[in-house]
Amino acid sequence: MSLIERAGLAFLRAFDPETAHGFALGALRRGLAPMPKTVISSRLHMRVAGLDLPNPVGLAAGFDKNATALTGLARAGFGFVEVGAATPRPQPGNPRPRVFRLPEDRAVINRFGFNNDGAEVIAARLRARPKDMILGLNLGANKDSADRAQDFAQVLAMTGAHLDFATVNVSSPNTEALRDLQGAEALAALLAGVMDARATLPRKLPVFLKIAPDLDDGDLSEIADVARSAQVDAIIATNTTITRQGLKSASSGQKGGLSGAPLFDLSTRVLARLSHLTGGTMPLIGVGGISTPQQAYAKICAGASAVQLYTGLVYDGLSLVPRLNKGLLDLLDRDGHATLADAVGTDRDAWL
Repeated sequence: MSLIERAGLAFLRAFDPETAHGFALGALRRGLAPMPKTVISSRLHMRVAGLDLPNPVGLAAGFDKNATALTGLARAGFGFVEVGAATPRPQPGNPRPRVFRLPEDRAVINRFGFNNDGAEVIAARLRARPKDMILGLNLGANKDSADRAQDFAQVLAMTGAHLDFATVNVSSPNTEALRDLQGAEALAALLAGVMDARATLPRKLPVFLKIAPDLDDGDLSEIADVARSAQVDAIIATNTTITRQGLKSASSGQKGGLSGAPLFDLSTRVLARLSHLTGGTMPLIGVGGISTPQQAYAKICAGASAVQLYTGLVYDGLSLVPRLNKGLLDLLDRDGHATLADAVGTDRDAWL
């Protein structure tokens, strides 16, 4: 981490988390954020759901909810970027404060509640996107919607022409009863509507499904079956957790979804279980608690074809991205793998 980045992170920590987040997005929009040097290697190339990722390290949804910093993010060294979540209509989300740092735990709790500018405004920004990036959108539902399942299909229909992939997010804990859509019957109906909307797009867009970490084996088995039947292209494992075990920070009792270091083991176990249930045939993207190359590599070896991060950036800045990719190359050398694809799922059983 450079002195400039270290000073920038210290400056941001002087403000409440949501204000700091706004400053970070503003710096990316204006070209003021120090950009790390991109790590380029054919050994890191991954093909996931038909997408050619230059490296496996992606940005998770939630950082750029409204797709306002795409030019900066395209230069930050990510293999792919996911923005959103977007809902059909604009909504303010939950009252502030709604995001809390947990520095002793290297974690964050948020209860944003899908605050966003709405699909129409976001679609206009996506239309002007940089073309030299792999870009996805997290699809959401309005809190007061009479038909939340239809909301997902509507957002995809409004935005899909400008995307490389779309993610169905039924796993946020901050919209009441949203996680109920992870049930087999409700999820199958929702995905059928999304796939119908995809069929109207100019090209076949990969559709991912993002799931919660707070699921038992029966739930995961049902989700795997539904995802296969619906021909979902990949599963993102996982979103934030509602569990609070072993936390030390003062804000640990806040309501919302917990992300960061405490989520690593839980999310990796869910990832490995999904890899086992799908026989390694369903591409998986590992998310939750990644802040070191060893953790990113553990996700890959547990069954992920790519990873995403967000909370790690809060504590380590954008230089975390090349550090992860450089570290992955070193770990491939250590284990004698020619490419990252060779490592996928090699240590899955250790997490079951």
